[in-house]
Amino acid sequence: MSASRPPLTAPALRRALIAGARRVIAGREALNRINVFPVADGDTGSNLAHTLGSLLNGALSRRSRHIGELLKRVGDDAIDGARGNSGAILAQFLFGVAEYARAQPELDAATLAAAVRHGAGNARAALAHPVEGTILSVINAFADALDEAARASADGDPRPGFARALAQARSALARTPLQMAVLQRAGVVDAGAQGFVDLLEGIAEFVDGGPRALRVRGAAAAAAANDGCGAGHGDALPVAHDAVDPLRRWCSECLLLGENLPREALRDELEALGADSLVLAGGAARLRVHGHVGSPQSLFDACARFGAVEGMKADDMLAQQRSIEHPQALAVVTDSAADLPEELAEHYRIAVVPVRVSVDGRDYLDKAGLSTAEFYRRMAAGADLPRTSQPPPGDFRRVFDFLAGHRRQVLYVGLSRAVSGTLQAGEQAAARSDAQRVRVFDTGNAAGGLALLAWRAAELAADGIALEAVLAELERLKPLTATWAMARDISHAVRGGRIPPWAGPLVRWTGLTPIARMRADGRLGVSGGVFARAGAPEAFAGYIARRTSRRQRWRAIVGHCDARADGERLLEALRRRLDLEQAFLVETGPALGAHAGRGALLVSLQPVPGAV
Repeated sequence: MSASRPPLTAPALRRALIAGARRVIAGREALNRINVFPVADGDTGSNLAHTLGSLLNGALSRRSRHIGELLKRVGDDAIDGARGNSGAILAQFLFGVAEYARAQPELDAATLAAAVRHGAGNARAALAHPVEGTILSVINAFADALDEAARASADGDPRPGFARALAQARSALARTPLQMAVLQRAGVVDAGAQGFVDLLEGIAEFVDGGPRALRVRGAAAAAAANDGCGAGHGDALPVAHDAVDPLRRWCSECLLLGENLPREALRDELEALGADSLVLAGGAARLRVHGHVGSPQSLFDACARFGAVEGMKADDMLAQQRSIEHPQALAVVTDSAADLPEELAEHYRIAVVPVRVSVDGRDYLDKAGLSTAEFYRRMAAGADLPRTSQPPPGDFRRVFDFLAGHRRQVLYVGLSRAVSGTLQAGEQAAARSDAQRVRVFDTGNAAGGLALLAWRAAELAADGIALEAVLAELERLKPLTATWAMARDISHAVRGGRIPPWAGPLVRWTGLTPIARMRADGRLGVSGGVFARAGAPEAFAGYIARRTSRRQRWRAIVGHCDARADGERLLEALRRRLDLEQAFLVETGPALGAHAGRGALLVSLQPVPGAV
């Protein structure tokens, strides 16, 4: 290096970080495959890619006037976009670097070393229980080497010291299996630590090669270059169900906003809940909270006592691990508007993206953050009308990216486009993920009808049927899959604007119980009614049977909105009238329950399918 080279400026640092982020993103699938700590859920690469993707779409997408402005943006965007254990630690490291260097117009060797040391300390402080042999150890080795290089630098140029520090980070990465037995047994290095080295190597590639390094090269092998990994692209993750504590199976995260957020008090409260793998990344005004818990809502509720909760997410790590271990080319995803029986979702490994539910001014994750039973309890007690909204595209993107890292193709079987923007959010995520490998199917249905079509898709995927044949079968079954709903109390539908106001008094005066049906256009419309009160479930079954072939064998899903006894009566009445080969009783979720109201009953039927 020439002694006349200037310190690092904002434009150069921005381009270097872009190169590093792209390298990690390109190698995310290899990182997923070597992910065995803290649990073998195979998503470290996806989480780091999401975290760094938030920088590419934010701070790194525009120019900054000086180093301090750039790093402040990087730190804030990293906290807002952090995902997973390693993503939160990396975000806290970047936030700490920014915190130290935000007043600096440029970076010389000493300033860079001090900023990285500050970031390393912040990253370690973010964890309730730091563990050696992880990304923390590699960050620390990198910081130590930069300190030594800065003391020896004669001209302040940070580049030679960075190269030597990268070599030390690689050595620390190779030592991680010696520090953790789980890594040594699996024959891999720590995935988060590998991701951090990938980031540094992408930066080094830009330093050495200039702008041409911004073109992704060798994407498939980027994250697996280290000889110490021991797990190449064809290797599967080790079977390790015991690595996921069933009592803390939910990897839960949120962004907490407030003033003078008390980090230690929050950490104490979360640990009192039994939260594991705690990471609190950020500063006094915004914290990214990550933890493994038995109930995601308990973590969100605890955070809400300290500030405003945003960006909630909850991933079932046990389900993720089982999905990884099951050899199958096609993964099937649906959303929580589907009344999907739990046993089917688990047996066929169907991933479910939760819709958002708003009750009493608080937002919740349907079924993951707020159980269906609790939703109806609050619905009965609350004065405000519950509302639902579609998941943001990022929720779908996270699931799609994770599954695409372990499957050749992904199929999202979604809620009718005509009644919600959920399908559009899925389409946006699929286009940004990989439009060739991630496909979207509009069922034109909801509740049990949506579940029946997702079930059939997953059944075919489990049998090894190709994606195009699965889509053809769904198109065949779509017009044959029928859903009816009977609303015992239409006040919620009237208040929500789904039924005109004059209908309320008419129903009360006449005793008519209205029945709606999913139409061919994918909307739910009133199709008739029955004059019955005490015998409404049986009357509803009779109404459906008169409009359904008695010569056909059926699959059925019966849903109830906080009315299990009526649901059981309805299912029994249907069994007497129709040939039901397979039938399930489920509690209908908020996606329809918020509009149909408590006491509503739903029936979805689909002809028993033949061979494909």
